[in-house]
This record gives sequence, structure tokens and C-alpha cells, in this order.
Amino acid sequence: MARSTIAALAFLLAFSSPVLAQQSPRVEVETDEPTGPGRLLLFAERVEDPEAAAPTSVSADPFFKKNNFVAAREIAGIQPGVRIGLDGDDGAYPASMNDLAPGHYWVQTVLDRDHDYAYRGRPDGGDLVSPVARIALPLTGPTPILALSETIVDYPLWETARGPMFSAEDRAIVEARIKPFEFVSPALSAFQGRPVTMRGLVITPEGYDAGKDTYPVVYFTHGFTAGMTSLSDSAVGILTATHAGRLPPMIWVMLDQSSPFGTHEFADSVNNGPWATALIRELIPDLESRYRVDPAPASRFLMGHSSGGWAMLWLQLNYPDRFGGAWISSPDITDFTDFEGVDITRPDSRIISPMGRMEAVLGAYGGQASSFEAVFSPRGDDGRPMPLYDRITGEIDPDVARHWRENWDVSQIVRSRWPAQHRDLDGKLHVWVGANDEFGLERSTRHLEAAVKAAGGQADFTFAPGKGHFDLYSEGTERQALHRVMAWQMWRRARPDSPLVDPGPMPAARP
Repeated sequence: MARSTIAALAFLLAFSSPVLAQQSPRVEVETDEPTGPGRLLLFAERVEDPEAAAPTSVSADPFFKKNNFVAAREIAGIQPGVRIGLDGDDGAYPASMNDLAPGHYWVQTVLDRDHDYAYRGRPDGGDLVSPVARIALPLTGPTPILALSETIVDYPLWETARGPMFSAEDRAIVEARIKPFEFVSPALSAFQGRPVTMRGLVITPEGYDAGKDTYPVVYFTHGFTAGMTSLSDSAVGILTATHAGRLPPMIWVMLDQSSPFGTHEFADSVNNGPWATALIRELIPDLESRYRVDPAPASRFLMGHSSGGWAMLWLQLNYPDRFGGAWISSPDITDFTDFEGVDITRPDSRIISPMGRMEAVLGAYGGQASSFEAVFSPRGDDGRPMPLYDRITGEIDPDVARHWRENWDVSQIVRSRWPAQHRDLDGKLHVWVGANDEFGLERSTRHLEAAVKAAGGQADFTFAPGKGHFDLYSEGTERQALHRVMAWQMWRRARPDSPLVDPGPMPAARP
């Protein structure tokens, strides 16, 4: 039996029990105000400490809360005085509600109004949520009732539930240096048949407004689950580090690549639309006409981590003469002979993925698996991306797998294209990945490195010993040490005669 199958069975048994509840578990949901349609989600986690206070929230996601229970159903709405039940007949993960082991559970319900929980996780603006309650299984009394009593607020930029993120003085500095933008793309709007907006932030260095100099520009995009909130946090970090001399003075363009299907990867796909075309032919020319960007392609750089790393790798390979290089880390799967440890090109392969099964319960799209399918898969007769594999049986669709391999396998593309484009590609690709990446991405990155070598290409690959997906950037007391290393390598490429130099690692903290 494959290791992935054994792991999936062990995962299932952790939430099931041979002891069957005597009364089928059921939770009912009510509200004081009418609601619209959405996906009603019920989350449960075991009570580990009987004396502990209730947690502030209960959730499940395929990355950090993957051991929790979730059940779901689509609803047309809830009217006051009418309750909607969730029980063993509803879709659930890791098993039916009927199979929950006896014991005490913390539970919470969410009405995901805009169907983005599979991407964003915990409720976002407009979603309804109940307080956390404690229930005991098997049920012996009345059915538990949870009230959707709180509407999650979507806060504007630089605001939180606790109020402004900065003092008035600091906020003035932030708003002077970090500018949000919204650009309605003609190409994407034509594809969707409605206005489609590209969003992000532009960070300019100190002295920009009073000077006339041009600056190198870094195009950065985020990883899976992130969006404008994550970008704004990163932008403040870049602003602070630049002010302290930890980063060189460059213009940074922070690009939001979140979409209804997940991350669109800035790739032209039949499901998401022409995002690469919109970026290269529309957004970049527009931004660079409004900011003093060094017009030389050698001063235009790409940076991203995880899904953002894959996106920037894709752009560098497909538009090699437009950029001076891509500095990326832990890119998503680049070789489909190792997709979550499975060679999808083999006719007998199966993908047994707890992540994929949970995503199917959280929502029909927006999860990591469906995000890949929206980029890589052909469009089905129903107008949706064709699934690579059945989420329950693990059976792979050979036609979809063949389409992925022939059109989107980065290692294959490198082997076929790099020799003819080596003048535009050699020396431009810089890849870091943790040798202990939690998602096994170091394996597909090694395939990519082998493909570059087979094509006679020149690229830098670093497999950081002891590092994983989430701690790759930190070193000692410096949380973004790798970010600093990448930025100064770009600066030396764009400004080889500059007297500015990398200040090096932060000194160790005093005991």
C-alpha cells in the first residue's frame, strides 16, 4: 500500500471510532436576520483540556488545521424562526458526522457568502459566524443550536478591528510611499464579459518625490491564500527595511494574484483568462509610464514565494527578454512526474489527497487542487476546469494529465525551449527551496535543476539545509534575511557601479 494511502487512512481513523453514537449527531443553525445564499460550514475540534476556556474560533484548513472536522451544505438562505440542520447526510471531512468519536467538541458555524473559504480560510468581510459552543457526543439531550450572530467586517487598508495600524504621523509616511492601484484590464474584461480589475501596491523609495532619478523595479506576487492584506503587510516591511538601509532603493510593485479559482499564477489559461498578457502588455506599460522606472529590461525583476514563485518562474520563461531575472523560492510543482509524490503520467497512478478531500467539502473552487486545475486543465463541457483526479477514489483522468504534461510541465518546457533562448535566459533564474520543504517541493525543484542542466542552461539553485516552506527566509534574528539577499543581488545586476552594498546579516541579539 502506498505511503499516501496509509497516511490518509490513519488521518481518517483519528476522527472516527468503532464505537457508534447511539443518537445520530445533528446541529441546527438559526439567525435573527434573513440571510442570502452561501455555503454553510460546521467546524469541530476535540476538547483536549476539559478545564480550558473556549477558543476564540474553530476552523479547518488543509494546511494548518487539517486534523479538524468540517461539514457543509449549500443553502438558499435562512429566515428568522427557521432552523437549518447539519447532520450525517451532509458532505464532511474526514468522515461523516455520524462517525465522529464519542467525546467533547468545540463547534462553530460559518455562512460563507462569497464561496471563498477554500482559498482564504477563516471568515472574511460579509461572512456570518456563530459563537464557539461545546457539545458532547453521543447526543443525549436537545439538538445543539448555533446562532449566526456576528457579521465579519472587511476593514479598509491600514485599519484593523483594534483601530488604525499606525499613528497619524506614521500613516502619512506610509501613504506617501505605498500607493494602491486598480487597473481595469481590456484583455481580461473582454474574456470575462465584464470589467476585471488588476490590483496591487506600488512602493517608492525615500527621496523619490523630490528627485528625478529612475529606479530598478521589482514585481512581486504572493503565495496561495494571500491577497491585498498580505501584500500590505509585506509592503510595510519593505518600506521599513529600505528606510533602515537593509534593502536597496528600488520601486516595488506588489501584485495581487488571488481570484475566485485560487491563484491565477499570471498565466494565460482557458479558465482564468489572459493574465500574463494583461500584465505584460497592459499593466506594466501603464505603471512604468506613471512611475520613474528604469526602462532597461535588465533593471526589471521578478520575485515570489510558493505559488508566487511558480508565477514568476513562468513569466521569466515565457517572456525572457522582458526581465533581468527571477529570484524565486519554493515554487509550486514544476514537474508532474512528482505531483504530491505521484507521477501523474503513469496510467496506474492514484492521488490520495486529504487536502483535496477537505477542499471538496469547503467549497467547489478556490482550494489548492482546484486552483491548479483552473490554470493547467482544459475547460470541461460544464464550463468548469476539468479535474485532474477524483477527490474520493484518487483516479486520474489520463487526458487531463496528458494536457498538463504537454502544456504546463516547467521541466519539459525548460528542456525544449532553453537551448534556443539561452542568451535571454542564462544567468537569470535564481531558485531557493528548503531541503525539508513541508510540501515536498524540493523534489520537483531538483527535477527542474536537472532539466536546466540537460538543456545546457545556467541557473542558480540553492537547497537550504534544515529549512522548510515557512522558515526559508529567516536567519538568526532576521526574519526576512533571504529577501535582503535577493534584493541586493538584483541591485548589483542593475547598478554594478553603485557604492551601496548589502549590510549583511543582523547581529545576534544580546542575551
